Amino acid sequence: MARSAKVKLFAAAMCAMFGLAGGEAYAAQCGDNASGFEQWKADFAQEARAAGVKNKGLSALAGAKYATATIKADRAVHKAFSGSVESFMQRRGAAAIISKGRSLKKSNAALFNQIESTYGVPPGVLLAIWGMETGFGSYMGKQNTVSAILTLAYDCRRPGFFTPHAVAALQLVDRGALSAGSVGAMHGEIGHTQFLPGNVVKYGVGNRNLRDKSTALMSTANFLRAHGWQAGAGYAGNMGAIAGWNAASVYQQAIARIGAEIDGL
Repeated sequence: MARSAKVKLFAAAMCAMFGLAGGEAYAAQCGDNASGFEQWKADFAQEARAAGVKNKGLSALAGAKYATATIKADRAVHKAFSGSVESFMQRRGAAAIISKGRSLKKSNAALFNQIESTYGVPPGVLLAIWGMETGFGSYMGKQNTVSAILTLAYDCRRPGFFTPHAVAALQLVDRGALSAGSVGAMHGEIGHTQFLPGNVVKYGVGNRNLRDKSTALMSTANFLRAHGWQAGAGYAGNMGAIAGWNAASVYQQAIARIGAEIDGL
C-alpha cells in the first residue's frame, strides 16, 4: 500500500478515536527527513483543530522542530531490547533497581499501601517500572516533548501509532499539563515512569503532572489495572498487563522478575 494511502487510513482511525465529525480527516503527508516537516505541520494543524486542539496547543505545534535525535533513537530502538532476559537485565542495572526499590518501598510505605488498596497493584511492579524507566526519577530526559512526538507522527515508519499521541500532547498543552517547552524522553514519554501523551490523557490521575512522583506511580497503577491487572494473581498471572506497558518480551520478563524480587516473592 502506498504511504499516502496508509496515512489516510491512519487519519481515519484518529478521526474515529477522537470522535471527529464527518468520518474523514485531511491526512498530512508523512516524510523520511526534515524537508517536509514544516508543510506537514501546517497540514496537521487542520487535523489538530478538528480534534479540539485550541490556541496554546496550535502554537506549540507551530513552534515544534524536527527532532533529529528522536529519529536516530527510533531507528536503533530494536537494539535496546535485543538479547536474552539476563543480558537485558544486566545492561539495565537490575540488581541496583532491586536494591533501591526495596529501600523505596519501605520509605514510601504509606503511598504504596494506598496505591495497592485503590488499584490492586503491588509496589514491586511499580518500582520495577520506575527504576527501569528513569532510575527512580533521576533522569527523565531532555528532549522537547512536543517536537519529539510530532516528529514521530510525521515520520513514515509509525505514523498510525504516534498520531493520536501527537494530538494528545497538544491537548495537554491546552490544559496546562504540558508546555511547549516541556522535556522528556526521546520518543515523547513524560515523567517518572515515562507515559506517552495519549496514555497521560487516558490513564493519568489528578492533575496529570507525571513529573510528580505520587501522581506518576498512581497513574501507572491505573494503567496496569486498566490493562487487566488482577490483584492476587501474581506476576505470572499478570504478564498481559505488563505487556500493555511495553511490547518487548525481554522487558516484560525483566519487570516481572525485578518486581517479584522487590516484593519478596
